[in-house]
Parts: sequence; C-alpha cells; structure tokens
Amino acid sequence: MLYDAVLGLRAYLAASPLAWLFATVAVYLIARWVYQRSGEHALASPVLIAIVALSVLLWVTDVEYRSYFQGAQFIHFLLGPVTVLLAVPLYKSLGLIRRSAVPIAAALIVGSVVASLPAVLVASWLGASDPVMRSLAAKSITTPIAIGVTETLGGLTSITAVVVVFAGVLGGVMGGAVFTLCRVRQSSAQGFALGLTAHGIGIGRAVQIDTTAAAFAGVGMSLNGLVTAIWAPSVVPLLVQALS
Repeated sequence: MLYDAVLGLRAYLAASPLAWLFATVAVYLIARWVYQRSGEHALASPVLIAIVALSVLLWVTDVEYRSYFQGAQFIHFLLGPVTVLLAVPLYKSLGLIRRSAVPIAAALIVGSVVASLPAVLVASWLGASDPVMRSLAAKSITTPIAIGVTETLGGLTSITAVVVVFAGVLGGVMGGAVFTLCRVRQSSAQGFALGLTAHGIGIGRAVQIDTTAAAFAGVGMSLNGLVTAIWAPSVVPLLVQALS
C-alpha cells in the first residue's frame, strides 16, 4: 500500500511541476513552525530542515531536480526582488556603515581570504584533484558570482553550487554559537560576518537579529563577492599549482 502511494505521488508530481512550488512553501512553513517550537534553536534552522525534507522527498519519489525546479523556479525568481529589498535596512544604517568603513575594510580583506584559501588547502591535504580545489575557492560568496569565479578558475560549477549552499547553511546554523563563544555582541559585527561567510542564508539569519545586522550582512555579502572575484582568479591558480 505504501509502495502504491509513493508511485501515485511520484506520478502526480512528475505530471504537475507546479505542485513542487506548493510543496516547497509547505515544507518551509512546517520547518518554520518546528524552528519556533524549538525555541529558535540553531540546529532547527528552517532552511536546513527544508533542504533535507525536500531532498528526501525528491529521492523517495525519484523525481529529477530539473522537474522540481520547473515548478519551484518562481521562488528562485523572487531572489532578485528580495535582494533589492536589502537596500531598505542598508539605507537606514548608512551612517553607521560609513563610520565603520575602516573596520569593515580590515574585516573584508581578512575574511575574504580566510573564507576561501583554507578550503583549498584542506582539499589538497585530503588529496583532491586540481579542478575540485579550484571549485572550493568561491564557497563563501553568493551563488551567481561563485559560479562565474569558478568558471574563470577552471573548476566544476556543480561542486561549487553544492558547497556554496553547504557553507551558507553551516554559517546560518553555527553563527550564533560562534558569536557566543567569541563574545561578539554587536549586531553590526554579527551581521557582517554572516553576510561575508554565509551569503544569502547568512542574511536570512541576520534579519532575525535586527535591521542593523541585516544591513551589515548585505554589505558583507556584496563586498566579499566583489573582492573575491578580483583576487581569486590570480591567486588561486598559483596556490593550486604550488600544491599539486
């Protein structure tokens, strides 16, 4: 009976791609409810729960990601307008951002390098191939820029897409614990760190802190993408060549 139900669900989802839009929204709302019921525990991140639940659903129903995306692509489209909306908290915190220009620049330079090169070094230590190492360098910048950087480096964009999501989820889940451990209490510092290391997912976590954190997260994500796109194509190939 269960097998027949799974087959029926698979046939319905395959024939009705828009059903995945409803499934994505429903799963996220459930994940959000679980997150709130857990007292907003980091390990109950709604993004993490939704990713796992949808992955299991795709695996059980044997539906290809391409079919899923045909139905859920409207959510992907909304990423653009939502990104533009980040200008609102950014404008409200513009004065504070200007006064913090020096620490922002220092944190950006150090953070951009630390968020990128150690992944390449660890991959080399584990015996990864050159293309894989090149694919990991852009793991902490937003996906569209990361894909472009990886193509320039000669890496594998499919690997980059996966590690970017993983880095975002990990940063969103572990960010609070790291801030507590390091006694980072300023929302501006928390937001900038989340945006720089965990890009869009980090911004989602920063929004839950306050508008200042959201503004600095937007700055961190944008500037890290820009800076990494500038230095990575020159530095990463030399590092990979030295490690090979």
